[in-house]
Amino acid sequence: MDVRFPDRFNLADYFLFDRLAEGLGDHVAVRFGDRAWTYADVADRSARVASALAANVRAGERVLVVLPDVPPFVWSIFGTLRAGAVLAMGNPEAPLGDLAYLIEYTGAAALITVPRVAEGLRDAIAHAAHLRAVWIVPEASSNDDPEAALDVSASLSDARAAALANIITETAPGPAVPTHRDDVAIWLFTSGSTGKSKAAIHTHRDFAFNTEVYAKRTVGYRRGDVSVSVPRLYFGYATGTNLFFPFAVGGTCCLFSERPTPDTLAGAIARHRPTVVTNVPTMLGKLLEHDEALRARGDEGLDFSSVRFSLSAGEALPPPLLDRWNARFGPGSPRGGGEVYDGIGSAEMFHIYVSNRPGDVKPGALGRLVEGYEAKILSRDAEGPGAPELPRGEFGVLWVRGDSVAMAYHRDRDKSWSTFHGRWCCTGDLFRVDDEGYFWFGGRADELLKVSGQWVSPVEVEECLMRHADVALAAVIGADDEGLLKPKAFVVLRESARHKPADAVCADLQAWVKASLTKHKYPRWIELVDDLPKNDRGKVDKKALRAGTTPGAGA
Repeated sequence: MDVRFPDRFNLADYFLFDRLAEGLGDHVAVRFGDRAWTYADVADRSARVASALAANVRAGERVLVVLPDVPPFVWSIFGTLRAGAVLAMGNPEAPLGDLAYLIEYTGAAALITVPRVAEGLRDAIAHAAHLRAVWIVPEASSNDDPEAALDVSASLSDARAAALANIITETAPGPAVPTHRDDVAIWLFTSGSTGKSKAAIHTHRDFAFNTEVYAKRTVGYRRGDVSVSVPRLYFGYATGTNLFFPFAVGGTCCLFSERPTPDTLAGAIARHRPTVVTNVPTMLGKLLEHDEALRARGDEGLDFSSVRFSLSAGEALPPPLLDRWNARFGPGSPRGGGEVYDGIGSAEMFHIYVSNRPGDVKPGALGRLVEGYEAKILSRDAEGPGAPELPRGEFGVLWVRGDSVAMAYHRDRDKSWSTFHGRWCCTGDLFRVDDEGYFWFGGRADELLKVSGQWVSPVEVEECLMRHADVALAAVIGADDEGLLKPKAFVVLRESARHKPADAVCADLQAWVKASLTKHKYPRWIELVDDLPKNDRGKVDKKALRAGTTPGAGA
């Protein structure tokens, strides 16, 4: 597929200012609580942010945005891009040490954040000679005004600090800084499963390319779509699905700043009546449990009838979970939310390159290749994309080629050389492709367990456990058994099974896996937990599980 963009090209135009040229200035672009901002409103604020940045940030320098999901995040993004600067985003709930690392790692010339983060980062800000502006945004719940007046001195006594709302009021909108389609636009951070997160360096064209081939042509975003997201806006998955993609077609992005829970998500869906919901497998499971609990109390349960489709990515969506979801909320259900389009993408490729799609959902598979991308399945020891492909049906490492591939990792040439090979990217994910061209996920290549001399995929064991009627969620890691590696499972039980004796449940689950898979794959230990820990991308945090950090444990 030949998708081209002009030499002079900027994502702020592509996603936002072009909507004004199309006559959509008075259409609602962003909703937050009961407040709304039109495309004209967002464009005006973004242009003012860009003008103010121009006085502090040179083209190509980084602007670090560390905000919850509040509307000023939106004009911070587009203002940064319009100014010709480079956007980097961080999680405001991350440990302060991690955020201090981001300030140093990005060499940011400007920081946009909330008072509590600024207060916690006083020392890091004071010692960051490269940081020339610190702009503060109110910490607003969905019932508060995200543009309310703010006393910056109360959170940060620094000559560089100012309230973003004041900056916008006092600055006139100015012209955009010209950029080339191949100028750097955004640094997207990996999830940091080992060591510190790395930034994948992306150009303007990368995001527009994936928007054209995936958002518009594969899953079918369209004008009038209203989106809500479980993952937060700083995560590239949600930056795409809940902001860039709806803006590209003249839709509406709905934000809520509260921590995503079944209650807060259900509240956002009831309030905004979205047509598209960006989700993750763990939340799908929690929503089902929440719905069952509501109905057990005599309530009608959750209502997703406005939802045209849901998206799932970030981790494997077990077929048993998808079956449970479709039975309650799938196509044809009066409470339902349409199809779930599971897919896989990465920070290295910006977004989804393999996906299920309208009328073409194969449970258990992650779908087919998005048109515009190429893929190969190579052996785990392949050093480049020219290595021989594995026979169809055999698991190997997925390599992907496409015009959204990152240029490199910042400050990590060795890792860049092993991951990026021209337009090809070595994903590190294990896949097989069936005879119909559907991709089946086998886990991360670096997470395979060698048990009794044979490889075990944690994903396979997790899916097996999820097929048991008592299991809501499961995660499997490798654990030491007198010098040998054996599978260990962490299991969240369904509400209906939580009264059962823990020892009996664990023994039953072990017998279930033994009967379903080859014997060496069964978990030698099962730990019942209240929930599974998540990393800052919403994925199950197996690093925390290996470190013994779980949110409440059963016997």
